[in-house]
Parts: sequence; C-alpha cells; structure tokens
Amino acid sequence: MGNGAYAPLAYFFVALAVAAFVVEAWAFIDAITRPTQAFPAAGKQTKPIWLIILGVAVAIGLYAAAYGGAIGFLSVAAFVAASIYLVDVRPKVKEFHKGRGSSNGPYGPW
Repeated sequence: MGNGAYAPLAYFFVALAVAAFVVEAWAFIDAITRPTQAFPAAGKQTKPIWLIILGVAVAIGLYAAAYGGAIGFLSVAAFVAASIYLVDVRPKVKEFHKGRGSSNGPYGPW
C-alpha cells in the first residue's frame, strides 16, 4: 500500500476492487445455477458464452482485488459485464425457471 497522503485513496481502491469482485463472483455463480435452455428462451446469448464472459470477469476481478486495486480498463469492463448480466439477463432467465411446473396456472400456483 501507499505511504503518506495517498494511503487512504489506495485503501479505497482496494475496497472498490473487492466489492467489484464480489459482484462478478455473484454473477458467475448465478449463471452456473441457471438452466441452459433458459438463455436462448429468454432471447439472450447462450449459457456457455455467458460463463466464458463472467469467468474472465471473475479472473480479472480476483487479480485486481488480490494485487491492490484497479488494473485499468479491464477492471471496468469486467464489472460492466457482470452488471449487464445481473441487470438484464438474470431477471429474464429467472422468469423462465419460475414458470416451470405442472401445478402452475396462468396466475400462479393452484
């Protein structure tokens, strides 16, 4: 870490990198748990493509968190990819999973 006047800023960037890593790991784990058929059914990229994107994002996030803060544009791109998954893809894929079941009527469970 830094000495002197910039030490609080260095700690802030490390905390930011750790928070970004948590978001990226959450997105990756969530993508693993979703059914493969849900991604094309929701009109999104396939599950393997999202797993590759989010896996790279987790690796970048882990590197940034372990070695002291942001590593430039790659850290931002990794966080944006995880955010896009969580905000856009996850809700639509989650709807696909909820709608399955033989006891569901048009307005919910019987």
